[in-house]
Amino acid sequence: MRIAFLSDLHGNIHALTAVKRFLSEHIINTVVVVGDLVGYGASPGPVIDFVQHEGWKVGLGSSDLRVAMELGEREVRRGVADQVLAWTRQTLAPEQLEYLRRLPVGGRIMTPVGRLRYFHGAPHNPEARLDLMGQEEQMQELADQLGSRVVVSGGTHVPFVRTVGETIFIDPGSVGLSLNHEPGADVIIVDCAGRRPKVSMHKVPYDYSSAAFDIMAWNLPPVIADVIRSGRMGSS
Repeated sequence: MRIAFLSDLHGNIHALTAVKRFLSEHIINTVVVVGDLVGYGASPGPVIDFVQHEGWKVGLGSSDLRVAMELGEREVRRGVADQVLAWTRQTLAPEQLEYLRRLPVGGRIMTPVGRLRYFHGAPHNPEARLDLMGQEEQMQELADQLGSRVVVSGGTHVPFVRTVGETIFIDPGSVGLSLNHEPGADVIIVDCAGRRPKVSMHKVPYDYSSAAFDIMAWNLPPVIADVIRSGRMGSS
């Protein structure tokens, strides 16, 4: 049983189609998207339609929540993210917004190696952030609470894998706006055969120039195009 985990697609259809081609070259039983289909990127509608068509498992992300539930912009967040979320809300069709509203907060999968849990942020709050680099005692306590051999949480845009006791914690990184200082789309594949899960991390190249062009064509913040090209926030 091999499961591919994607997160933070962020309206980047160029990255997503490249990931689909990559996955077609591997034996994958299930694809799970750990939230944030929208936000930042210029193609939120096509990304939603793509994921729906593929029938992948999808959890609700923080950007999805803010767009779908019309929570409004917070005064302290009048930055790039909220600019794009406001534009996204106006761009999406009613049925696409309804799709986001119906997304579950997370999910669980029973595998040959035990239970797997996935969610965006924290177990019951897409807008919270799970610190996968927390103290080992805290991580073990969380693993015991969730009763899972594999815990997958997104939101940082940086792929990360950590084993604590018998539990593997995973952040799939970001398909649409990776921040690990290397451009491309992040994918993590978990092989649940054998005694222990086996995790492999992948960076999928795609047409960064076209994705960046789309940002500029829609008059979205240019900094997003810079991040797509570089894989990092800022020039450092």
